[in-house]
Amino acid sequence: MNILFVCSGNTCRSPMAEGYFNSKHIKKVSATSAGFIRDGDKVSQNAVSVMKEIGIDISLHTSKIISAGDTTLADRIFCMGEAHKSALINAGVPSDKVSVLSGGIPDPYGGNTETYRSCRDKIIKAVDSLVYDGEILPYKVLSAVESDAKNIEELEKECFSLPWSIDGIIQSMRHNTVFFKAVSGEKNVGYISVTAVAGEGYINNIAVSYNYRGKGIGSVLLDRAITFSRSKKLEFLSLEVRKSNSPAISLYKKAGFNEEGIRKNFYDNPKEDAIIMTRRFKSC
Repeated sequence: MNILFVCSGNTCRSPMAEGYFNSKHIKKVSATSAGFIRDGDKVSQNAVSVMKEIGIDISLHTSKIISAGDTTLADRIFCMGEAHKSALINAGVPSDKVSVLSGGIPDPYGGNTETYRSCRDKIIKAVDSLVYDGEILPYKVLSAVESDAKNIEELEKECFSLPWSIDGIIQSMRHNTVFFKAVSGEKNVGYISVTAVAGEGYINNIAVSYNYRGKGIGSVLLDRAITFSRSKKLEFLSLEVRKSNSPAISLYKKAGFNEEGIRKNFYDNPKEDAIIMTRRFKSC
């Protein structure tokens, strides 16, 4: 799927949205951006600065005038304002392709760093909603509650040799651990849990039902844990992974996690070392 973000000059809002969306590394979904004014302008330095605060580099972006080719290739187009949407529809772009992102994102052009930071945060919230609420993906990622514990237990039994019990899941929900579930139709097909204590975050488990693997659900669940950690201003998010689990290690590295240690004989059934992987967050 191709996503196109559109604003006026393509130097502030739409490149921030493009950069943030692509930082999620969603399988088979990517974003570009364009504007209406002129080609070749450098991205706003304030936009570069506030995106760098969250570890995203958009410094090489230059503005691009939107073309018929852009709108044809895009599966969905998200504009920063109603005027952009109207202009595209008047130019013949099918109206069912075009939406206004979160009802509109005010232009920060000419503002100070704090203005750009506020704009960035609005874009982050809007893009997260697109991804987690099923707007562009065939599943949703939602907060899990105690009534989901039975489904989570079933996923544990399906995916792990030493699964959590339903009582253990419920008790963890009541003590500093949040759960997010992936839902396809009415079926819970995956979950991730994060324990947040004293400004630190720890991923306990991430699981995706066998029949739903290979669809990018695991990477979006991991992204949801990252956005939760940012929202809570955690210093880092850490996890353990089997040393032999190359696909998972690759997924975590792509999401910005680095290897920071080994836990000897951490896993049983079979016995194996764990690699400690951690993503550290910059404070804004």
